[in-house]
Amino acid sequence: MSANLKYLSLGILVFQTTSLVLTMRYSRTLKEEGPRYLSSTAVVVAELLKIMACILLVYKDSKCSLRALNRVLHDEILNKPMETLKLAIPSGIYTLQNNLLYVALSNLDAATYQVTYQLKILTTALFSVSMLSKKLGVYQWLSLVILMTGVAFVQWPSDSQLDSKELSAGSQFVGLMAVLTACFSSGFAGVYFEKILKETKQSVWIRNIQLVSFSLEPSL
Repeated sequence: MSANLKYLSLGILVFQTTSLVLTMRYSRTLKEEGPRYLSSTAVVVAELLKIMACILLVYKDSKCSLRALNRVLHDEILNKPMETLKLAIPSGIYTLQNNLLYVALSNLDAATYQVTYQLKILTTALFSVSMLSKKLGVYQWLSLVILMTGVAFVQWPSDSQLDSKELSAGSQFVGLMAVLTACFSSGFAGVYFEKILKETKQSVWIRNIQLVSFSLEPSL
């Protein structure tokens, strides 16, 4: 049962990640009359939905008691200011990253973006080695080299791209720089967040509420 749930979760995650990229790219390149929505607005709405979902999960863990929910939020967030402040750094980085992803998708096609963004696996591995003292095996390093090679091949211009005069609406260089910056920010923030989770006993839902509480202000 647990194995089936694991593979089901993996399948849902793959579907969610792929569909998110395609819908984001479609929404940023769709030609319509009138002004396009602001990417920063989408980021703010996503953060609001995230904090609402996390509060509901904490509410469920508190046996659906508003009094217990209020006590948990007060004890774990307001009464522990230093623990909460630790999330200020990754929350700011995540805010920057989320906005950069919209910039990247506005200037790159979905396939190029999706493959290039997988470089976050490399940056996460490097930050894990340096910050968490993790050790990677030979096959893991070899996999990272293969990943880098694949990304390099994706960025290599094809004959059709060289012959075609019609380029994307934005600058491909801007899109590439945005996605590379997002890769480094994602790797650092992810490892930093993992380090904090391992050092404390607070739930991941509480930690996400702390994250959003710091990211809403710069997002706005």
